[in-house]
Amino acid sequence: MGIRSFLAKPFASYIASQTKQWSLQPGKYQMQILHYLVEQGKSTAFGKDHDFASIKTYDDFKKHVPVRDYELLRPYFDRVVKGESDVLWKGKPLYLAKTSGTTSGTKYIPITKDSVPYHFNNSRNAVLSYVHETGNASFLDGGLIFLSGSPELAEKAGIKVGRLSGIANHHVPSYLRTNQKPSYKTNCIDDWEEKLERIIDETLTENMTLISGIPPWAQMYFDRLQARTGKKIKDIFPNFSMFVYGGVNFEPYRAKLFDTIGKKVDSIETYPASEGFIAYQDSQTEPGLLLQLNSGMFYEFVPAEEYFNDNPRRLSIEEVELGKNYALIINSNAGLWGYSIGDTVKFISRNPYRLVVTGRIKHFISAFGEHVIGEEVEKAMKYTMEKFPGTELIEFTVAPNVAPKEGMPHHQWLVEFATAPGDMQAFSKELDNQMRKLNVYYDDLISGNILEPLIITKLQRNAFIDYMKSQGKLGGQNKVPRLSNDRKIADAMDAFLLR
Repeated sequence: MGIRSFLAKPFASYIASQTKQWSLQPGKYQMQILHYLVEQGKSTAFGKDHDFASIKTYDDFKKHVPVRDYELLRPYFDRVVKGESDVLWKGKPLYLAKTSGTTSGTKYIPITKDSVPYHFNNSRNAVLSYVHETGNASFLDGGLIFLSGSPELAEKAGIKVGRLSGIANHHVPSYLRTNQKPSYKTNCIDDWEEKLERIIDETLTENMTLISGIPPWAQMYFDRLQARTGKKIKDIFPNFSMFVYGGVNFEPYRAKLFDTIGKKVDSIETYPASEGFIAYQDSQTEPGLLLQLNSGMFYEFVPAEEYFNDNPRRLSIEEVELGKNYALIINSNAGLWGYSIGDTVKFISRNPYRLVVTGRIKHFISAFGEHVIGEEVEKAMKYTMEKFPGTELIEFTVAPNVAPKEGMPHHQWLVEFATAPGDMQAFSKELDNQMRKLNVYYDDLISGNILEPLIITKLQRNAFIDYMKSQGKLGGQNKVPRLSNDRKIADAMDAFLLR
């Protein structure tokens, strides 16, 4: 037994004891956090604008602080980005996590001195929960790899700016750095394919035991290892026994990933977001992710079917019901107030509170972590058609192709033209360029060679009408979703391809 695994077990026992304490008293801890947040926020610009001094109860809070998304809170975020102090939280944030916006490009989510420990300690606690439950800690003694974005950070008004995964790299505990891969130099490489080759150079002969990353990135790493050696991952890394993942739905990747590995390995699912580390899998035997109710965040839940109502209900943790979809709302010590992150969740346990992520409040594609929304694909098509006069569109839908028969993963655009562009190759290229301008995650995936540029599949005339008719949904208010996060519609459209 190595020193890391030896020391991890008593620490894991301590963390498990602390977790049990707050998880069995969810209402108490959540209300303590709400009162703390309001008290700390009184002196901020937001707190003064919303009369925090008069807030005494949760009902008071709901009356003073409306639910808003990034765009509606943007005036405050813009002041933070410009370097103003005491806007949403005391002082200035330590970091701005750069992420994809919904309507106007890049978002900058503050990470403060008070919030930063929870972002990264909860990742540690996810692993320690596994250690406590299973008694297995040997994977901590081998090589650990965190497949992430570049840790190089820019600056805005004296605040460090970067992707959350890159920021996280600066907070890996010192006791893990000695066996962490890849090296800092390699991690700073922007081109994903080049970076992957260097990662393989650094890890191929190492005793890798824990691998962490978004599933498609991990799959690409495994595929390249297999191509270079001709071996299954279990034969390259015989002691590999832990896979930690999050960020996208794992199910489309599960079968291929474990086939490439060649054996079953334990896994831990996490739910990190730029807004905070929300939940993690705390058990190998119980389904769902444990909601972090003592991590500087006060959660609210809006029934998904009421989200777009004028006055939707806002529920605290003790008011939620099992099996219902809720839009997740966050109030935090990063200065987020009544903030809708766009995710929907469903509780599958109340003792303790465990949830599953069910999707986004709107249609989206995030098979690779890109968070593409309907407005982005519609704008991209509109801007592209303006550059190709004479092109006439009837309808289109977009879906991810995670495992194509040939080539790399990509977004497939199924398009029914009234008049197709004269140069389809140029049209496709321009459409892809427009998407890259509108969505920074998509741009990262293309420039990093994780995705190849989008592919347009032309459909025969009346394809969408015939499809809707085949589904019994022709007419009325029924319409084909602009985009989907799976291939149900795309595969059904195979019957209507232009031959």
